[in-house]
Amino acid sequence: MELLFWRNAQRTPRIVVLVSLTLIILGLIPLYHPFNLYAADVIVVNHSSKTSQPYQTKDQKIKIAEEDTCDVFIGDWVPNPDGPYYTNTTCWAIHEHQNCMKYGRPDTDFLKWRWKPKGCDLPIFNPYQFLDMMRNKSLAFIGDSVGRNQMQSLICLLSRVEYPIDISCDDDQNFKRWKYITYNFTLAAYWSPFLVTVKESDPDGPSHTGLFNLYLDEPDAKWITQIEQFDYLILNSAHWFTRCSVYYEKNQIIGCRYCGLPNVTDLPINYGYQKALKTTLEAINRLKNYKGVTFLRTIAPSHFEGGEWNKGGNCIRRRPFRSNETSLDGLTLEFYMTQVEEFKVASDEGKKKGKRFRLLDMTQAMLLRPDGHPSRYGHWPNENVVLYNDCVHWCLPGPIDSWSDFLLHMLKLEGRRALEESLQLK
Repeated sequence: MELLFWRNAQRTPRIVVLVSLTLIILGLIPLYHPFNLYAADVIVVNHSSKTSQPYQTKDQKIKIAEEDTCDVFIGDWVPNPDGPYYTNTTCWAIHEHQNCMKYGRPDTDFLKWRWKPKGCDLPIFNPYQFLDMMRNKSLAFIGDSVGRNQMQSLICLLSRVEYPIDISCDDDQNFKRWKYITYNFTLAAYWSPFLVTVKESDPDGPSHTGLFNLYLDEPDAKWITQIEQFDYLILNSAHWFTRCSVYYEKNQIIGCRYCGLPNVTDLPINYGYQKALKTTLEAINRLKNYKGVTFLRTIAPSHFEGGEWNKGGNCIRRRPFRSNETSLDGLTLEFYMTQVEEFKVASDEGKKKGKRFRLLDMTQAMLLRPDGHPSRYGHWPNENVVLYNDCVHWCLPGPIDSWSDFLLHMLKLEGRRALEESLQLK
């Protein structure tokens, strides 16, 4: 890709331009730090924080798949004998119900794949590089338990370099904050599965999963009042909108989904989701002091087969699909199209206000991974759990680790955009 600064080359001495470009790149994008691709079972991990060695300039490289010629979100899974890059015994951040190996999952082939975009390569996540790029910055995950699943995967991948310390304000596990001391990098999690204001009106509800009052025009104050300080946000939601809910706008009931209340109109699930997502993105666009980058992570499909989650459905496949073996459909397709549509609206509006929105489009890649869920290996066989066969969350380690490959790629693109913008201003 031709950089914009070459257009002004006739007005600026070439050597000055080259020196300036080199300094800008090294300042904006701390890049390649080589690390050995050892199998995770031979990695010795110290759970205390440890200091990484400084980079050597001669080892730094820039590798960014060309944004204009390759869509990294379209491709297939290919064998990766080097994976995984940690185990359930080397990372303390794994929640029990994603600890598939602890609970007896007998196969390990699902750990030996990486994503290969059509027409280019996506490098495996480099934790040294990521932490250098996040030096003196902050990142917040906002959404449901799949978002938390992603954050735990990131912590495990970064554990090869450093573990964070807990700097949370209290013991509420739904709102956590950690710091990587060596890098002054803050990582936070805000539990908000609907993204908007919610009140649980009945813990049981019509389907025994609760009945929720959703205020579709009110962003959840628990996170919207906290995020102006962050450099990066990763938003996600969708799965919880399948639950029984009553929809409010301007504090008035306007309908519901599966609520069974008399004289209340039953509306499509996607009605509530689209309204909530629009409210969320509009609220971010209205923030005066927020200067960060907002990633909207698209839905990661569940893979129940043979029944719904509460009717014996399970996910027992042991290899990825090829891209021509399945397709997106049903409610998942509706949610995905809503995300793309609302992202486009918010992004266009955000450009007028200096806001930056990016689509972390994980849907196609994860549609192809029916083999990566805990299934029944997220608990002991005799345990009484609500989601007995879990085909929504992802094993750790597992395919969700690849989300950090995509994230790091997109962060590099942000660095390149910043470089091009700075050159345009010269």
